[in-house]
Amino acid sequence: MRWVKSTYSGGDGVQCIEWAPNHARTTGEFLIRDSKTPDGPRLTLTDEGFAKHHE
Repeated sequence: MRWVKSTYSGGDGVQCIEWAPNHARTTGEFLIRDSKTPDGPRLTLTDEGFAKHHE
């Protein structure tokens, strides 16, 4: 799975949030993780929930 840094991540590289856009396009699930702990817990949002965070 390909993860990309969110535009909401800090510019200093310390606070990086990543998401998996290809997974979202394929399944409708928006997976979000902390780049410092890539094998840690992930947050899963629906397209509606993800959109609300971008308003």
